[in-house]
Amino acid sequence: MTMEGDQNSVETNQNSHPPAGAGGDGRNLELSGHVGFDSLPDQLVNKSVGQGFAFNILCIGETGLGKSTLMDTLFNTAFEAEAAPHDLPGVKVSSSTYELQESNVKLKLTVVNTVGFGDQINKEDSYQPIVEHIDKQFENFLQEELKIKRSMHGYHDSRIHVCLYFIAPTGHSLKSLDLVTMKKLDSKVNIIPVIAKADTISKSELHKFKIKIMSELVSNGVQIYQFPTDDETVADLNSTMNGHLPFAVVGSTEEVKMGNKMVRARQYPWGVVQVENENHCDFVKLREMLIRTNMEDLIEQTHTRHYELYRRCKLEEMGFMDTAPDNKPISLQETYEAKRQEHIQELQQKEDEMRQVFVVRVKEKESQLKHMEKELHERFDKLKKDHTEEKKQLDEKRRQLEEEINFFNKKKQTAAEEAMQHSQTMGKKGKKDK
Repeated sequence: MTMEGDQNSVETNQNSHPPAGAGGDGRNLELSGHVGFDSLPDQLVNKSVGQGFAFNILCIGETGLGKSTLMDTLFNTAFEAEAAPHDLPGVKVSSSTYELQESNVKLKLTVVNTVGFGDQINKEDSYQPIVEHIDKQFENFLQEELKIKRSMHGYHDSRIHVCLYFIAPTGHSLKSLDLVTMKKLDSKVNIIPVIAKADTISKSELHKFKIKIMSELVSNGVQIYQFPTDDETVADLNSTMNGHLPFAVVGSTEEVKMGNKMVRARQYPWGVVQVENENHCDFVKLREMLIRTNMEDLIEQTHTRHYELYRRCKLEEMGFMDTAPDNKPISLQETYEAKRQEHIQELQQKEDEMRQVFVVRVKEKESQLKHMEKELHERFDKLKKDHTEEKKQLDEKRRQLEEEINFFNKKKQTAAEEAMQHSQTMGKKGKKDK
């Protein structure tokens, strides 16, 4: 086809559709030949496969409910999990990352365990370390986004994508700890409740227990993750699976021979519970929904819903906003400049206040020094006066002493003269007597 023919085709399509801005975002044009952008999905798949995928699972539940066993069963491997102690003073959040590969797809799996959850006598703040851990991963991602030189390509996304909340198979109702914890986490993570060790209660009790759990979650306003139904290819499946929540699961890594094949199961004296038999438990449903169908949606929901909520609240706390008080759009630069000017004004105000405080303190110090100087002068004058008086008294005493010495010397001289005269008189008298 010639260039003229292409132009005529384009002009015809332009005339058959309204111009941009007149009721649509753009005009629909027909291509007269193959261009090649239909390979975009293949390009995205190849790029994603080359980069690999990351998926982070948070397991919450009391010690002994089989969290580690279920993880081993889900991914058909043996994770290095240590036995959890029962004497911890509080809940400890531990994270382990593993590199998995299936065919040519690499998955960086992070399993986060809540060690000691529900073991304390006072369970009031058992959820706090979990909330802090989730917020910390959000904060790390936000700080990486706010950097001048970002390295998002090589950044390990540690945000929690799904929370498997293990419920004890009591058959009665949810514990207060479960309701409080899920209520604190439903705005931060995708929660999928599972009934652990479901082979310990009967089918009729399990059915009633599921209804009871969902009723309590709804009445307490707990928002659990709902499998998406907007994609036509999986809408029917996800809609059906939403009706099976919470999943009643059984985990086991042991293989038992059933007929001519080996199956993963738990063997009891009364029979065998097959893990992958949907008549025995919901393990297959959980694996299908969690890994094979909705893993990408869980990752997307974490970013678009939970992380965006955290990011918005964090930026609003920092003073950033999209609109001004008069509902006019405001750019990030304007917000930054406004906050900068506000910060400068606060610094100037603090500087003025400090200067005033400094001046007041200097004046107080000057007043104190003047008062002390006055006291010193008064003390000096008093000492000087006392010194003068003491000097006068000493001079007077010295004068009196000198007078007494002179008087004494005169008396001594008189006495000496009298003695001499007496001796002379006695000498003359003696001569006459002879």
